[in-house]
Amino acid sequence: MARPHPRRCFHRGARRAGFTLVELLVVLVILGLLAAVASPQAMRYLGGAKHDAAKLQLQGLSTAIDLYRLDAGRYPSREEGLAALVQKPTGQERWNGPYVRKAEQLQDPWGRAWRYRAPGEHGPYDLFSLGADDRTGGAGEDRDVTSW
Repeated sequence: MARPHPRRCFHRGARRAGFTLVELLVVLVILGLLAAVASPQAMRYLGGAKHDAAKLQLQGLSTAIDLYRLDAGRYPSREEGLAALVQKPTGQERWNGPYVRKAEQLQDPWGRAWRYRAPGEHGPYDLFSLGADDRTGGAGEDRDVTSW
């Protein structure tokens, strides 16, 4: 069997290998429609994930605060704040920390410091975040995350 001339094969394949501009535009329109439909759902899911992460982080910090109390005999004061979980406060002899690995753990998932009150209004201490909007109350991602 005779082999076709190499230039002819290359030339024929080149015509069939590419996409037309119309085909590319159709694909881009379809991708745009998919993104428009999927992104609100993805953003809702991501917002819920941050709130769930905040709850877990709050539980971990509450445990660290309770460990501090077991060692020191008291909760960190309002003045010492949550920094007492990372660095030994002056005058605290029975400190056995650090109680959290990194200072970044003292920030909520939205990048703001966890709020801490001792004595608390709802218990020995109050630990809370005001959510994504940084305001009291809210719904969805803006919901407060509290220790009480």
